[in-house]
Amino acid sequence: MIVSRPFLKWPGGKYRLVERISKALGPANRLIEPFVGSGAVFLNTHYDHFLLADNNPDLINLYQTLHKENQTFIRYAEKLFQDSNNAESYYANRDEFNNSKNIRRKAALFIYLNRHCYNGLCRYNKSGGFNSPFGRYKQPSLPVDSMQAFQQKSHHADFQLSSFAETMRQAEKGDVVYCDPPYVPLSKTANFTNYSAEGFGLEKQEELADLAREIAAKGVRVVISNHDTPEIKKLYKTAKFSEFEVPRFISQDTNNRNTASEILAVFKAAKN
Repeated sequence: MIVSRPFLKWPGGKYRLVERISKALGPANRLIEPFVGSGAVFLNTHYDHFLLADNNPDLINLYQTLHKENQTFIRYAEKLFQDSNNAESYYANRDEFNNSKNIRRKAALFIYLNRHCYNGLCRYNKSGGFNSPFGRYKQPSLPVDSMQAFQQKSHHADFQLSSFAETMRQAEKGDVVYCDPPYVPLSKTANFTNYSAEGFGLEKQEELADLAREIAAKGVRVVISNHDTPEIKKLYKTAKFSEFEVPRFISQDTNNRNTASEILAVFKAAKN
């Protein structure tokens, strides 16, 4: 299977797992992703239609802007990568991003920050300000080919800024839903810094599991990724599990890795 690489760096992205996830999803008319992230699953699955959603307005704004403007936007974003790979430029651009109201400018700055920040970490403070630190990479570049591939496939997609609950409730028979929520921590000290200012605690994990069962009962298959923990298996107890190990990279050293246990939970569609 030839895998298309997303143009955004995304911790926890599913680029290396798309074949496994695709098999779990199975056939459908439309794929719904309430936590689209970098779009790795979207890029590497083949459905007639896609509903791609997230509660991160910066992410959805970027995808909508790229979808509408294509090459014009790519050329505009490229200018930010000229002679700006230094801490001074990075923090100036980060400040501009956090204060700008221009959605086109913010979309371009979001790519710049993503490619220059530490490990592609999309992190916000409690006030909603992007606060990931500078990453000190040798020569970040704009991934033009990957952006063009994403834009071309986006003609089959609708991008939506919404909560996972709002998105999942739009599912109809003939759809399949893939959820890649912020994972439960593997330990009390491993709680990942918030992807969004609101966070994603245990109550949200419970709500997601309840919605998966509710939608499956209406005839829609739901697949969820998460860490393989006793709490998650209890939440997903009505689903069919697939457990596996995945590599985890520490800092920017790709040779420094360990593994973590993950799970794919499949809530089978009821036959109505």
